[in-house]
Amino acid sequence: MSESQSHSAAAGENPEGRKPGSQNLVSQRPESQKLEGWNRPARTEPEADGQLLEVSMGPHHPSTHGVFRMDVALDGERVIRLRPVFGYLHRNHEKLGEGQSYLSSMPYTDRLDYFCSLSNNWAYALAVEKLAGQQVPERAEYLRVILAELTRFQNHASSIGFLIQEMGASGTPLMYAFREREKILDLFEELTGARMMCNYMRFGGCRVDASPAWLEKARARVAALPGFVDEFERLLATNEILMARCQGVGILRPELAVNAGVTGPMLRASGVGYDIRKVDGYGIYNRFSFRVPLGEHGDVYDRFMVRLLEMRESVKILEQALKEIPAGPVMDPRLKLRNFRPKPGEAYGRIEAPKGELGFYLISDGGPNPYRYRVRPPSLINLTILEDMCLGHSVADVVLISGSVDIVLGEVDR
Repeated sequence: MSESQSHSAAAGENPEGRKPGSQNLVSQRPESQKLEGWNRPARTEPEADGQLLEVSMGPHHPSTHGVFRMDVALDGERVIRLRPVFGYLHRNHEKLGEGQSYLSSMPYTDRLDYFCSLSNNWAYALAVEKLAGQQVPERAEYLRVILAELTRFQNHASSIGFLIQEMGASGTPLMYAFREREKILDLFEELTGARMMCNYMRFGGCRVDASPAWLEKARARVAALPGFVDEFERLLATNEILMARCQGVGILRPELAVNAGVTGPMLRASGVGYDIRKVDGYGIYNRFSFRVPLGEHGDVYDRFMVRLLEMRESVKILEQALKEIPAGPVMDPRLKLRNFRPKPGEAYGRIEAPKGELGFYLISDGGPNPYRYRVRPPSLINLTILEDMCLGHSVADVVLISGSVDIVLGEVDR
């Protein structure tokens, strides 16, 4: 089996269905939920507009997580039209980046996907390093991988918790997820001085080194994570309410996902084996053994399971990185960050962020700040196919489908 081959390929070895703790995304779906021959409802409306009920879901609605809203046209409970509306944060991130130094933009990246600030740091640092031809010390590369995979783990756990919360299971699953997230944020705070807005990475390395005591705490924390994932999966994966609400709902066909530029767990849940950690091998990911879980149906349930399985793969990477991390510096002492002026040119740096491809495009004219600064955020791109996934479903399904996209409005706003 190849590295990126679907975990759900094991279905042939387990015809009775997926058991808790297994790597198989295929469960025994009732005949009414099987997806063969399923066709997306046509975008047809009743003859008279007066027959439709138009509803604005959000921003007050708890499923919209902030300033995002959806203009929904309903025929009874069935969705006929859905238009996502966003852009009210006025963060102005890209224009700010063109008016200040390269170094000054690093803390602003924390505030894009504020659940994943360390991943944001890495993507921006990678773009600047490509622009300037800057090398990174080996110990810093290991620290970047460790922090990125801890970030991926806590993001996916929180995403699943929010999804189940929106399904109506108030409290328990989300609190289980946040319990583990808080332990990981304790590590971030001890290393970087902040729990969420970490401002830790620098082009050319990392701001400060991790102490031996911190690494020991990280190893102990990682050693406990598989037990949490097992507990989380037993609690949720075979729950009959979750299966009934999520299987066959919000299907994203692989052709549409590719054409729309969807990336991350959403794309892989539709069966497309694309992970930038494998494709680009940025940093030192090519040194680690891990697999890329794939779904078969592209529905809400597969998106839930892909994230759960990716948490297991993150633990594998963390165990290897924490075992192999070498001694040495975390920054090149010859690098001058304060008067940083890369040669004229352009560069695009991208990573496999927890939500998908996060990229920074920079153009330098030789000055102290970028001539052009643009961000390719996964939340914005992944949200564009929300209507396609919701057509023909009920209002209650719309809440689950939007939750399965896993967005943060900080990187959706333009």
